[in-house]
Amino acid sequence: MQKVIVAGLIGLIFGAGIAISGMANPAKVLNFFDFAGTWDPSLALVMGGALAVTALGYFFVLKRPAPVFDKAFHLPTSKDIDLPLVAGSATFGIGWGITGFCPGGSIPALGLGEPDAFVFVASMVGGIILARSARQILTSRNLQTSR
Repeated sequence: MQKVIVAGLIGLIFGAGIAISGMANPAKVLNFFDFAGTWDPSLALVMGGALAVTALGYFFVLKRPAPVFDKAFHLPTSKDIDLPLVAGSATFGIGWGITGFCPGGSIPALGLGEPDAFVFVASMVGGIILARSARQILTSRNLQTSR
């Protein structure tokens, strides 16, 4: 139960940071990408601040033998740049550039009652389901052809 409460508090802090910084507002995010028009560099400042806090956090946390609520750290081990990674990254970037929402910022926008956020989150969940289904189909086809 303590793990759930701590995760909820961390989520509230993250959501408050997104809301306070204005990053739940898709217009603010889209203005960051509008270099020829109403460019707003504040997203770069928010991301830079988040990167600095994260780097500092990793520096101290990874010195521990294990996380507080788990037996071991679960860090990525693969360094491969493959088609799923590139396609997923491109899809993420295109979706962010078109809608002004990133997945992390869309959840606090739901809490703010942003109507477009509901459409975005529903579409994101649909895309996740579609991608998982496609991956399962491709995996099963690859297994059948390799026999």
